[in-house]
Amino acid sequence: MLPKLISIGSFFIPTYGTLVAIGFLAALWVTLRLAKRASLPAEQVMNLAIYCALAGLAGAKLFMILFNFDDYWSGREQLFSLGTLQAAGVYQGGFVVAFVTAILYMRRQHLPLLETCDVFAPGIALGQAIGRIGCFSAGCCWGIATHAPWAVTFHNPQAAELTGVPLGIPLHPTQLYESVADALIFGFLYFRIGKTHTAGAILGWYLALYSVARFIIEFFRFHEQGLHFGLSYTQWISLVTLAAGLALLIARRRRFIHLGESVSVATSPRT
Repeated sequence: MLPKLISIGSFFIPTYGTLVAIGFLAALWVTLRLAKRASLPAEQVMNLAIYCALAGLAGAKLFMILFNFDDYWSGREQLFSLGTLQAAGVYQGGFVVAFVTAILYMRRQHLPLLETCDVFAPGIALGQAIGRIGCFSAGCCWGIATHAPWAVTFHNPQAAELTGVPLGIPLHPTQLYESVADALIFGFLYFRIGKTHTAGAILGWYLALYSVARFIIEFFRFHEQGLHFGLSYTQWISLVTLAAGLALLIARRRRFIHLGESVSVATSPRT
């Protein structure tokens, strides 16, 4: 594909980084729009988005290093290499670190926890959809070999140099699988948040839907760190986030029913 968007001598602008930046701006626009609709303070929401983006990048790199600790420990110079800097990292690791950062910031700024998370969820899915196209352009997060008619074959030696993607071999386009899944999740969440819901339901839907999609896609993806008890690290994390999402949905559903019953009792005619 096209790992380098613009290249002048040894300087280049990576396509992946550009699309991640575009994804962040698109996510921020959607989030601010939803925050305004929910009467949340725009400045604090914007600051939260920036802090979460920085924490997410750091968390993704940290989990990438932890998942491949032996490789990085044996070749410690890789920690400060250009390849490590440009690598996408582990999304779930970035999400966990960003989520913890968000909770701390929201508590400090007295923002409503679940309501704020809800307005962020659709934007996160949109940003992921755009960012995964960047992964496809760079060649990272590639799939396993396949003879499916929709398989993709990388030929650009720059992609192999930057990400290690094998050249000349038909592969599952797992990056596009996830991009399409994220776009569909975004559409559902953006539609759902406009309907009546209890606080936290949109976050629950995001956690559940993305976890299922990522768990399935991982079966078609090449895993440099190998499998552990038949599943990748990412799949194990997806099971945890799926459980969290389902638990949140069930809890908020019960809350919704309880509120509905309370309103019904309060408005029923006296006899």
